Amino acid sequence: MLAPKARGSLSEQVLAALTSGQVSPTLRDVEPDGPEDAQVTLWSLYELHYRGFEDVDDTLEWHPDLLAVRAGLEAELEADLRERCPEVDLGDDFAAGLFSFIEQHDGPSVARFVQRDATHEQVMDLLRWRSIYHLKESDPQAWVVPRLSPGPKAALMELQYDEFGNGDPQLLHAHLFAQGLAASGLRPDYGAYIDEAPVEVLEENNAMSLFALHRRLRAASLGHLAAFEATSSGPSRRMSRGLSRLGFPAEMSAYYDEHVEADAVHEQLAVRTIAGAVVAEDPSLVQDVVLGAFTCLDLEDRFAEAALARWGAVDA
Repeated sequence: MLAPKARGSLSEQVLAALTSGQVSPTLRDVEPDGPEDAQVTLWSLYELHYRGFEDVDDTLEWHPDLLAVRAGLEAELEADLRERCPEVDLGDDFAAGLFSFIEQHDGPSVARFVQRDATHEQVMDLLRWRSIYHLKESDPQAWVVPRLSPGPKAALMELQYDEFGNGDPQLLHAHLFAQGLAASGLRPDYGAYIDEAPVEVLEENNAMSLFALHRRLRAASLGHLAAFEATSSGPSRRMSRGLSRLGFPAEMSAYYDEHVEADAVHEQLAVRTIAGAVVAEDPSLVQDVVLGAFTCLDLEDRFAEAALARWGAVDA
């Protein structure tokens, strides 16, 4: 993957520094032109810790001036996410309280629109946007593994082992999505559609990296995972039905069919055995779990609203 296109003054200068290898301390003083500029810059700096870019020297991953730019953008993102998140009392039964909090959230549904009304072209848009995360599915959460005690660590690895294909590279969820893209006539290569990704997609991905890459935010990462898994099975079923309605290839439907069953199990692991165990060890982390869960739900709402508006659609 090559570095993405700039979307403003900050990303222009940071991406030029990345591709040229000439990083200046003055980058720390450049302000983003707006949300898209900030989010694509942060996404690019995070990507240095994932697979990197073909046109960027790997030694820049830990460059102090780039880390300083990243830290500033992270601070702004975290402040925004915390400001949006309500204070929530989950009660004495953590798992029941978290499940209830997630279930009570009722936002617009892209999957419901795909099942009933979306056109082939609109679903192609959606698959390109979703590819930004699904082609590295579960990679952010892998950063959290060494930060946990043995019980929740083992449970997270059980969940991750399934996400990563139970030892079979052909069954990695990211690989299944890539196969679906290719069968649908789309590019299956990692990051292929980053320049098409709307700001809401960038923010969704950046929030996952923010939570996962900071040990102090490990509980937020697990809360995000819990909400993600607890809200995946039903929408995956709707996506599969919509894809079938529109005549998409079986490989694309197979990716979502896999998640109908898998995520029904994963939600119990994520809420009870992983997040529940972590807060049992340290009850002060409950609100961070809520932060992660709310962020997952809220950012998906923002994406759904933007996508439906772009398509001139109304959530059914």
